[in-house]
Amino acid sequence: MVGVAGVAALETGAIPGRARLHEALGLTGPDGVVPDVPAGPVVSGSFNSFGRRTEVGYSIIYPDGYDASVTLPVVLVLHGRGGDHTSAINDLGIDRYLTATVRAGTPAFALATVDGGPNSYWHRRADGNDPGFMLDQEFLPLLADRGLRTGRYGVLGWSMGGYGALLWVALQYWQRRVRPGSRAVAVGALSPALYREYDEVQPGAFDGPEDFDQSQVFGRPVGFRDVAVRIDCGRDDPFAPAAHELREQLHAAGGQQAGAHTPGYWRRMLPDQLRFLGGKLGQ
Repeated sequence: MVGVAGVAALETGAIPGRARLHEALGLTGPDGVVPDVPAGPVVSGSFNSFGRRTEVGYSIIYPDGYDASVTLPVVLVLHGRGGDHTSAINDLGIDRYLTATVRAGTPAFALATVDGGPNSYWHRRADGNDPGFMLDQEFLPLLADRGLRTGRYGVLGWSMGGYGALLWVALQYWQRRVRPGSRAVAVGALSPALYREYDEVQPGAFDGPEDFDQSQVFGRPVGFRDVAVRIDCGRDDPFAPAAHELREQLHAAGGQQAGAHTPGYWRRMLPDQLRFLGGKLGQ
């Protein structure tokens, strides 16, 4: 498990001094506390992915009180850099946050996590690794075969996965191989790893300037048409200015709260994100 300081270093290349100072002064806000409620059923497995060129692990998370065979809408969960399909539970406790969200009155839904690659940034890479193909052509059909509703689904991600969730929606009317009758209708991003200039990106995030330009989230509002968007980012997060800019461009929900690029901030914001996504899917 990557530590709090390590997460910031992974995504930004440095641990921001301002964030350290504000954390010491108690200005980055409290860490989110995982709810003291039971976790629901979790179905885990793997499949040989043509798109990822490797064996891919996944987990489907249900709220407590719901059997794993029940038909529910679903939210795809995209992990951050260095993570995998287990990170949402192990690092964020998202299984218990899901139970708490549903118990508080949000219409029930499931979460589906999958391995996107530790440094893929959730887009097609020069080596042939294509997480987008995997999500659309392999993972969504797998979820449908398990009885989940994939005609209208949500996407949630943090850090690298927050960028990936936004990119997935931005490209769904551009480069995506759109599955008939299946589309994302809501997206939530926590501290999305957004870069405005190529010279700001961390090594390995993109294959070069052309890949960076083709994988931009900014300037693609048509992809977000009829999609509910929520973007949250801590004020002491290095990605805060870019997240604010995109939120303004898209007239998205969310905001900038006290916080840095840490799992504690993501846990604190998970209840708002899950209520947002579950509410949109339940409409």
